[in-house]
Amino acid sequence: MRPLTDREKRTLRFGGIGIGIYLLVFGGMQAAKFLEKKRSDYQRLVTEATSLKSEIRLYEDKAAALKKMMEAFNLDPARLYRTTAVAEASAAIQNTAASTGVMVASIRESPARSASKELASIQMEAVGPAPAITTLLGRLESVGFPLIVETVQINAEPTRPGQVKMNLTIILLDFDPWKKGAVPNA
Repeated sequence: MRPLTDREKRTLRFGGIGIGIYLLVFGGMQAAKFLEKKRSDYQRLVTEATSLKSEIRLYEDKAAALKKMMEAFNLDPARLYRTTAVAEASAAIQNTAASTGVMVASIRESPARSASKELASIQMEAVGPAPAITTLLGRLESVGFPLIVETVQINAEPTRPGQVKMNLTIILLDFDPWKKGAVPNA
């Protein structure tokens, strides 16, 4: 091979530099497109993660509120059974009455009204001192069953001085929709 002249060397250098610039520009554009695609994918994932995180936070807040309510009302729908709920609720009400110093005179359980979301209606007559009666009414929310006090009638007990007589109607709500995850219409 013959030696190259200065002009041929310069032409080869310019050609090499030109090819290098060409490869650098077009290769750089391909690299830029690749990196831009990766960056946009990453941004999309970050956006999805942020939205999922906010959605999870919403459910965590709901779960925390539900747990707080379950603890406050001593209520766990998972351990309630429809077949024994009325008897267990009645026993829990009687135990609460006994613990507050109220004597239960009679208790009647009636089936639920049609087309309503209740299991039963419990009518109770009780006798006791006024502070014990009000304590009982305050503790009914934490007996462990979904109860609504429908009516309360308090009268003086003429045969026992210092005692009052209370007629109470309590509705035991149907808790099966809560177990199934149905959203109640409130």
